[in-house]
Amino acid sequence: MKTLLSLSLIVALTASCQNNNKSDLSMTKEDASGQTTPQEEWLTLFDGTNFDQWRGYLSEGMPEAWSIQDSAMVFTPGGQGGQNIITKDVFYNFELSLEWNIAPGGNSGIFWGVIEDPAYPEAYQSGPEIQVLDNAKHPDAFVGEGTHTAGALYDMIAPSADFTNPAGSWNHCVLRVDHRINKGLVLMNGNQIVEFPLHGPEWAEMVAQSKFADWPVFGKSPKGHIGLQDHGDQVAYRNVKVKHLID
Repeated sequence: MKTLLSLSLIVALTASCQNNNKSDLSMTKEDASGQTTPQEEWLTLFDGTNFDQWRGYLSEGMPEAWSIQDSAMVFTPGGQGGQNIITKDVFYNFELSLEWNIAPGGNSGIFWGVIEDPAYPEAYQSGPEIQVLDNAKHPDAFVGEGTHTAGALYDMIAPSADFTNPAGSWNHCVLRVDHRINKGLVLMNGNQIVEFPLHGPEWAEMVAQSKFADWPVFGKSPKGHIGLQDHGDQVAYRNVKVKHLID
């Protein structure tokens, strides 16, 4: 991990932490009765010190392959596979913000809408995935017409452009899922790169044209866990936070 989290990245982390000292509370708004109510509030899912908001998929504890290094949550491959992790809470309409750092040649992913069921041993069997990838070296970057590259809605929607930083660097990713307006979107390093429906005929057609066409529970639950993937490669995540989108 010394290579992955280099001195330059530690400097970047320090700068990021300084920026994050600003209040995470959104401004207030007036409702129809004239009362002032809070808008969406950021909830910390990982602050660099503990895994209190996480556990293994189909497990009560955290897999040993996940550790905390330089204020990042790090997956280090080794041992048996299937060491995906999920949030303890479930989410419906939300915005997720995090930074990821993939090792050279590496592959990982961000899931949402994960249904935890022993009948489905992998989180990706139910939860759609936003790809985390080394676009320069991993073979997935060169198949699927871009639908397997970093930031893609995996196997369904390719990014409009590649705004990722090279492997070994941090990338800021935002995933917004809003069933009220039937829209999901992804931002990579401040640039919107993907937009997609969450349900209805367009969603059904995308799934039908993908590898998930015959998967019985894939993308079927609007509410579910957020997950991070063990794909057998080293990956780090930090500054992970989420907010429920208030009606």
